[in-house]
Amino acid sequence: MSKIQIFIGTVYGGAEQVAEILKDELEKLGQEVSLNTYARAEDLARDTDEIILLCHSNTGSGELPDNIQPLYLHLTRDYPRIAGRRYGVVNLADSSYTTFNEGGKMLDAAFEDLGAVRVGEPLVLDACTGDDEDAMSREWAQQWVKLL
Repeated sequence: MSKIQIFIGTVYGGAEQVAEILKDELEKLGQEVSLNTYARAEDLARDTDEIILLCHSNTGSGELPDNIQPLYLHLTRDYPRIAGRRYGVVNLADSSYTTFNEGGKMLDAAFEDLGAVRVGEPLVLDACTGDDEDAMSREWAQQWVKLL
């Protein structure tokens, strides 16, 4: 069993809904999961064995939502010691924008630049496809947990 903390970045609540689906699925698979809608610097250090799962949306201009911006700024300005820390990425985006998935790439790159180790490939949920985000999230979680 792994401990997983899901950092949520959301504007209208879509990423929070996906995070709740991921939490439900990961708990069914025997993981201990907590949700964090307002991640702070100290949340990165609360348990170094805990796996971070980033679940966030993008704004239309490709920026991260306001509630996860402080975490991103901490990563890029304060350079916390997270080398070796495992993390995953789930990003809600909209391919009708030229900045498609930019927020996800920014946050992923910030973790990677500090030596954190991404587990698996990111899940990118595109609002334009009409795909079933619930089913895709559950399927991704089932595959992702096997890599932990």
